[in-house]
Amino acid sequence: MASRRHFIKSAGLGLASLQLLPDTPIAPPKKTFTFDYWLWNRPDRNEPEYKIKQKFQTYKDAGVRGIFFEDYSKKHFQLAKEHGIEAHRWMWTMNRGEKELIENHPEYYAVSRSGKSCATHPPYVGYYRFLCPSHPDVPKYLEDRAREQLEKEDVDGLHLDYIRYPDVVLPINLWENYNLDQSTELADYDFCYSKFSKDAFFKETGIDIDKVQRPDQNLSWRAFRYKQITKVVNQICDVAKDYHKPVSAAVFPTPDQARRMVRQDWPNWNLSAVFPMIYHGFYKEPIHWIGTAVDEGVHALQGKYPLYAGLYLPDFKSLDELKEGILIAKKNGAAGISLFGEKEFDPQTISLLKSLK
Repeated sequence: MASRRHFIKSAGLGLASLQLLPDTPIAPPKKTFTFDYWLWNRPDRNEPEYKIKQKFQTYKDAGVRGIFFEDYSKKHFQLAKEHGIEAHRWMWTMNRGEKELIENHPEYYAVSRSGKSCATHPPYVGYYRFLCPSHPDVPKYLEDRAREQLEKEDVDGLHLDYIRYPDVVLPINLWENYNLDQSTELADYDFCYSKFSKDAFFKETGIDIDKVQRPDQNLSWRAFRYKQITKVVNQICDVAKDYHKPVSAAVFPTPDQARRMVRQDWPNWNLSAVFPMIYHGFYKEPIHWIGTAVDEGVHALQGKYPLYAGLYLPDFKSLDELKEGILIAKKNGAAGISLFGEKEFDPQTISLLKSLK
């Protein structure tokens, strides 16, 4: 499966244990929250063990609390834990491009307003193969994939990525790379109009979306799609209780952006923590916008669970800028920082994190 990095590379840019919810029957862990660092990481299975140990010790010294691993590598998970770092499985959720799944269950896939299926006509890039959350078999399929990871003893938690519909609107910095103007919602990128979504919506509301003149502007249709993703998330969160493990998610920067751009209503999810990807450069925003995004998310959550600000290291031109971004996030209520951009995670960055910790 392609890494999330490939999407950004194709655009020419180079591109998130937590507390359980208080209303669950499982007693909360004894740990209290401090301002913690987290990393998104794709483990290299060929990396020598001594190099992994050196790297993880450096991360631990810098105050890194946990790592979200995109693939499961027993060696990496166990070495992380040996160094006192939490090892969470970063799982692609709605975006599933397994060849066997596409061939055997093309009906599982989301369909655009123009009638194109992600199974045969993925939007933007070839690996954008999003499932339809309204298909009756899809939530159970994803539940089973989650269990496969949660049942592993050395997996400390599950981190959901691509837990949404395809981007109906891309970050503005990517429009020119795809020769698009997405000032309005274009039919090729507006999902999901599968038979299963339409039937479920009609059953719930009595509205035939095919007879609505401007379906992209229909508020009931929009709210319905928010809820379909929310149901999938909360079902996985319920499953995780069986293993006494937390579930977090990488989401779009603010609740408003998430709903508008990818039909993602993350303040209503039963997570243990959320990691908004507040990549300011993608939206052509200054560094202080990081604080604005954190503030919006924290206020929307109203203490439901902690928010960790996801920062994209290549967006920062200097260590001083990165320091500014971290401090702004902290000032506005972030419980910590998650960092993406592995190549830029150099000794100077490590030293900065240690000084701020």
